[in-house]
Amino acid sequence: MKLRIGVDLGGTKIEAIALDGVREVARKRVATPRGDYGATIEAAASLVLDLGEGTVGIGIPGALSSVSGLVKNANSTWLIGKPLLQDLEKAIGREVRLENDANCFALSEATDGAGQGAAVVFGVILGTGVGGGIVVHGHVLTGPNAIAGEWGHNPLPAPAPRAFTRRASGGSAGRGARCHAGRRA
Repeated sequence: MKLRIGVDLGGTKIEAIALDGVREVARKRVATPRGDYGATIEAAASLVLDLGEGTVGIGIPGALSSVSGLVKNANSTWLIGKPLLQDLEKAIGREVRLENDANCFALSEATDGAGQGAAVVFGVILGTGVGGGIVVHGHVLTGPNAIAGEWGHNPLPAPAPRAFTRRASGGSAGRGARCHAGRRA
């Protein structure tokens, strides 16, 4: 029997599930080896291999750069700049489909969950990190930088509304002040 194996590679845990197309066949979970890229690859691969043969899809906190193929924007910072897809495929020994975890969640809800039948679905994940995914007419909207739904990538604390007005008008309060990205305004 060919299974569909899904993996949630999170900042706290890595969980894998095997489905036979109708029902859950097996589920396994381990703690994420935080800060250790090699151990993270080994843990995810071990879960998949323990579940058996089948197609593999993995949701990750972050996205793959369309330019380099490396992980970017991940709250699990030890994944950033790494060739995660290639390393997982090598460790598992088969093709892997990799996607942002919030996009996976939003697509699932749009397909057969609470958003089924809706033209637009926005899904929010609140876990070790925060993320969001947008599905329009059954298709994940990623945008040019693969972060279209990522409302969680906002600096805090936000500047007071008055600061925006002064900066926009060129008032003295805005000149030379540091913005939250560390650059001079």
